[in-house]
Amino acid sequence: MMGKTSQEIVMAHPFEQIDFFQGYWRTESWGMDAQALLAFTKQHMELGIYAVDHAWIYGARDSSCEALFGDAMALDPSIRQQLHIVSKCGIVPPSGNCDIAYYDSSREEILRSVEESLTRLKTDYIDTLLLHRPDLLLNPAEVAEVFEQLHAQGKVRYFGVSNYAPHEFDLLQQYVDQPLITNQVEINLGNMYALEDGTLAQAQTLQRRPMAWSCLMGGRLFNPESEQDHRIVAALHQVKEEVGANNIEQVAMSWVQAHPARPIPIIGSGKIERVRDAVESKNIKLSREQWYRLWGASKGHGVA
Repeated sequence: MMGKTSQEIVMAHPFEQIDFFQGYWRTESWGMDAQALLAFTKQHMELGIYAVDHAWIYGARDSSCEALFGDAMALDPSIRQQLHIVSKCGIVPPSGNCDIAYYDSSREEILRSVEESLTRLKTDYIDTLLLHRPDLLLNPAEVAEVFEQLHAQGKVRYFGVSNYAPHEFDLLQQYVDQPLITNQVEINLGNMYALEDGTLAQAQTLQRRPMAWSCLMGGRLFNPESEQDHRIVAALHQVKEEVGANNIEQVAMSWVQAHPARPIPIIGSGKIERVRDAVESKNIKLSREQWYRLWGASKGHGVA
């Protein structure tokens, strides 16, 4: 049976009070043991960041980021109830006789990924599960059935997608009874696709706050590569002086947060000083002129 349409679903958004996600996709490169990782988690919780972003695919299989995080949480299980854990599934890495990665949103793969993530994270449930990338072979009715099963079993509370175009989001939502509560997409001054292809407009229409990854352009703010990068960095330095920000990273993140779809930035650093600095970006308010000046620096031209 077909599920409810996007417009028919009304819910209190579980991300409503979330300002930032702490991203753990680089955990294995941080060089932290379980005790140090637990201390880091508690530090960002003290800063008000209770939401964390994971994926089955992050990290090497024998030292996955989920497993490292699970080992840390096992040292103090009491904090689990305070956290909102997001994980993702649907990307299968090369292994054995298969030398390519591919997408798989089949029933079997979703169930397998969830069970493995639960084991790694040492938890009984995932707060929000996302399909990591659009799968051209996706069967929405099959996905709807497995989502319903996982929800009924209490293994997943909410569902969403990542890197989906609006038409891909709508197709899946037509079949899934649970609301797809978010679309995790790249949003930054160097990548305007989510603003231009209808993704953020759809998020506003449905009142589903998107999660924003790579807000700092994948590090290109620190090492600009293209002419566009250099224009963006120059404009960010100009606005930084005007608003009294500590650095251009804060301005770049405030530019993302200023959009009325209310994107939630994912912070990728394992250094608590940089996390604290990122959190302060929410207090920076850009004028419309400043926002469009940064937009223009990215586009290479002003508004028509």
